[in-house]
Amino acid sequence: MALDQALLEEADASGAALLRLYRWNPPCLSFGRNEPALARYDRALIAARGLAVVRRPTGGRAVWHEHEVTYAVAAPIAAFGSLAESYRDIHGRLARALCTLGADARLAPAGPSAPLGSGACFAASAGGEVLVGGRKVVGSAQVRRGHAFLQHGSILLDGSQDVVRAVSRETAVSRQPSAVSETTLSAELGRRVSFAEVADAIVASWDEPLTPAACRPLPPSAALFGSPSWIWRR
Repeated sequence: MALDQALLEEADASGAALLRLYRWNPPCLSFGRNEPALARYDRALIAARGLAVVRRPTGGRAVWHEHEVTYAVAAPIAAFGSLAESYRDIHGRLARALCTLGADARLAPAGPSAPLGSGACFAASAGGEVLVGGRKVVGSAQVRRGHAFLQHGSILLDGSQDVVRAVSRETAVSRQPSAVSETTLSAELGRRVSFAEVADAIVASWDEPLTPAACRPLPPSAALFGSPSWIWRR
């Protein structure tokens, strides 16, 4: 999360457009920037299960990061337009990449924003997300700062978001049913899909030429993302 924040700060300062693809070790539970995690999730149970936890600089709901490709795009707002325009532009690029792997990836029709209840980010659709077989395979969030924005999200390769549901304070009975559920590329394609395969497809399908970049230093705010006072601030 600190590196994604660094990309945002660089895009705002320099006007550069940056793409980062990465994965998590160890697996991690992330909360949205303003998500009321203390009220929504069982902190003691999370600790008892030994789960790593972080709070994102972007909004949205909880995500379990394990078998996935995580992407981050930091760029000038002027290059991508409004929040809705940039959201659909980036998701359109991701969908094209997934189609080259054989997935019937499509963008969800525009709709109202999902309410910020407990549960996985993948349990609801606000429109414009990447769906395969009518189910959500990419979950994203965005934040804007100055003249730039950061959009990052998870492309599910395998596994599930059951960890999020398991540590939710809501009971199964009280959870609202959703018209959208998550799926994974491996499930949809009927074979194992690797990180490298998806990352290579995204790079090959991106509209602009991509230049490998040197490792960037962490921003002064890096320590914030590992602080329990930030993670559990709400």
